[in-house]
Amino acid sequence: MAEESWGRVADDGTVYVRTKDGERAVGQWPDANPEEALAFYTRRYDALAFEVDLLEKRVQAGTVSPDDARAAVKKVTSSITDAQAVGDLDGLLSRLEALTPLVAQQREKKKAERAAKVEEAREAKTKIATEAETIAAGTDWRHGVTRLRELLDEWKALPRLDKSSDDELWHRFSSARTTYTRHRKQHFAELSSKRDEAATVKERLAAEAEAIASSTDWGPTSGRFRDLMRQWKAAGPAPREVDDKLWARFRSAQDTFFGARDAVQAEENVEQQANLQAKEALLLEIEAILPVTDAKTARDQLRGLLDRWDEIGKVPRDSMRPIDTRLRAVEQAVKSAEDDVWARSNPEARARAEATVKQLQSLITDLEKQAAKHDSQGNARKAKEAREAIAARREWLTQAQNALSDFS
Repeated sequence: MAEESWGRVADDGTVYVRTKDGERAVGQWPDANPEEALAFYTRRYDALAFEVDLLEKRVQAGTVSPDDARAAVKKVTSSITDAQAVGDLDGLLSRLEALTPLVAQQREKKKAERAAKVEEAREAKTKIATEAETIAAGTDWRHGVTRLRELLDEWKALPRLDKSSDDELWHRFSSARTTYTRHRKQHFAELSSKRDEAATVKERLAAEAEAIASSTDWGPTSGRFRDLMRQWKAAGPAPREVDDKLWARFRSAQDTFFGARDAVQAEENVEQQANLQAKEALLLEIEAILPVTDAKTARDQLRGLLDRWDEIGKVPRDSMRPIDTRLRAVEQAVKSAEDDVWARSNPEARARAEATVKQLQSLITDLEKQAAKHDSQGNARKAKEAREAIAARREWLTQAQNALSDFS
């Protein structure tokens, strides 16, 4: 009888394998020598060991699902338990048993990952439903419909939740889309009605503009044209083709009137040019008030110069803004000087500044007493804290005294 470490061959050719439970016959090879018989059954063991190696690598690498891994471990375990092979079968079984907790751990990990994905999907769908409800509550008729389509595509790309949660969120999303679509259709229906009303209004305005286009009552008629323009803008848009035709009529009437008015005003321009020269010369006197050193004197000087300004008369329209801007700059400077005088003499602000100074002085006095008291008691820490507080409040006192000095 020949023997090896994991098995033996009996005299009658029976091949045995050794396990922790004792010997077990795995086959019979009566015509071969013991070495050949053991080699045959050892190769069977090598095949099983290779299968275990491969399964270990797949499980450890996570390339097989936990369910498939558990089934594979069970299958290979079964094949090893009654295997007709010679080798360390107990060792293979131990290796397979060692995979069980790893598979369980991977199962829990997969479960957690699935739960996380479901939660992410829940948050994403909640966000989609909330955004859809926000859009439905708004009036962005141009971009809202496009965004709702995008949200629907995003929804379809997400995994389903449990039926109750998914149905609830879908109901919110779907209801928001329905509400938005209904309001959008209603808006455009109202808009169409308003455009028809605008066309009626603008037809009347164009007719009135044509009726007063030949007027030579320049002031009132100019005012009336401004009123008509405000009404035109307030009427809102009419259908595009109708709006363009009515505007052409309205604008033509405007051009006729203002063209005639401008021709008459051109004749008046000579006098207005002379007025412009006079006002420009007077502006030099007015600007000489600057810089303002005495607000009252400056106001008195400006008042007399403004009387002369008003007596000069009109200037050309295109020159009004530049000279008015220069005049307003001087007026503003004088007013700012007056305001500054008032601010420095404001009794309420001065009283607040004085109260702040007194309060800080009193607080510093109290802190100095505290510091002295702590020194006498030998409490260096509290004495230091009191002196630091005194230093800070002295800085505040300096700032408050500077502010108070502005009122002097």
